[in-house]
Order: sequence, then structure tokens, then C-alpha cells
Amino acid sequence: MAQPRILILGAPGAGKGTQSAKITEEFDVEHITTGDALRANKDMDISDMDTEYDTPREYMDQGELVPDDVVNAIVDEALSQADGFVLDGYPRNIEQAEELEDMTDLDVVLYLDVGEEELVHRLTGRRMDPETGEIYHVEYNPPEDPEVEERLEQRDDDTEETVKERLRVFRENTEPVIEYYEDEGSLERVNGEQAPDEVWEEVKATIEDAA
Repeated sequence: MAQPRILILGAPGAGKGTQSAKITEEFDVEHITTGDALRANKDMDISDMDTEYDTPREYMDQGELVPDDVVNAIVDEALSQADGFVLDGYPRNIEQAEELEDMTDLDVVLYLDVGEEELVHRLTGRRMDPETGEIYHVEYNPPEDPEVEERLEQRDDDTEETVKERLRVFRENTEPVIEYYEDEGSLERVNGEQAPDEVWEEVKATIEDAA
């Protein structure tokens, strides 16, 4: 089987990172995220693009959002260097989805479908060990060491108020993208509320059927 070209969509907390790691291992493809692509190409020459700065690095150093045109060019560059991939974190809006059509032909568009109540439960239950940076979950993945458990902290972006705002932004920006692929007939919904191993079995079967 040729290395598949996969787009994975899902809200924060849906499990995209977990499933993408399994996909890269099983199908020998690259995991391409917008953040990684930006970091890998931060010195790319964009002086011909009529932008404020000549490299993405300058936007990042200033703490400014990198413009869509630049993000599109960087994702295009990253995809062109990969034989197969799982793309995660892009497209975030309809314009980017249309840009992506010009960059590559996708074999499968996966959507990890998880209800809002479950997403809030997953994200607000996350805790970080400030000494190691390890992420745990109070219910699904608690640390075995009581000392570690005592020092766990909840990150600011995992409080209920912040989580609900992140999900609202996701719905506003990315749900139209999900509808876009659904209308196109290329969206494959996967029940993301199952146990991770069951989600993986469904993801794997869906990719094998499509590729």
C-alpha cells in the first residue's frame, strides 16, 4: 500500500495527538502539525509575499500571529517534502481547506467525534507534573507515585472556563471545515468516545479501506 495522505480533525481533547502517533508508526508517514511546520521553516524566505516581515521567525519573535498566506505556504512546503502524512491542526477555516485542495490529494479525512461534555471532562481532568512536564489525568491516567500526585498542577488552559472558550472557538472556526468535507463526501467520522485502543482499531480500518 502506498503511504497514505491523511487529514485528522477533532476538537481539543478529542485524541488527535494519540491517534496521529499511532498512524505515523503503523503507516510509516510523517506527522505534520502547523506548529512543527512553522518551527521547521521559520527562516523560509517570504519576501516575495508582500508581508510585513521577510521570514516567519520575525512574526514568532514578535509574538504576532503568522498570517494565513504564510501558514499556507509553510504547510504546502511541508507536504511537498513528505511521501505520506497525517496532517493535524490545519485547515482551521474554509479558506485554508480550499488552499489545501490545491496542495495535495487527500486519501482520507478523519474526524474524531467526541461530545462536548466528554471533552470538558477530559481537558479539565488533565494535570501536569511541574518537575518533569509529564501530563496525567486524574481519572484516566493518574500517576502511580503518591509524591508525584501531590505536586500535580492544573494548567491555566485546562480550567473549565478556558476549556469552554477553546471549544467555542473550535466550533466557530473549524466546524464549518467539518461540514465542508462532509458535503464533499470525503469525511469519515470515528467515534472518539471509545477507549483509545478501540478508537485506533476504527481509525486503522478506515485508513486501510480508503488508501
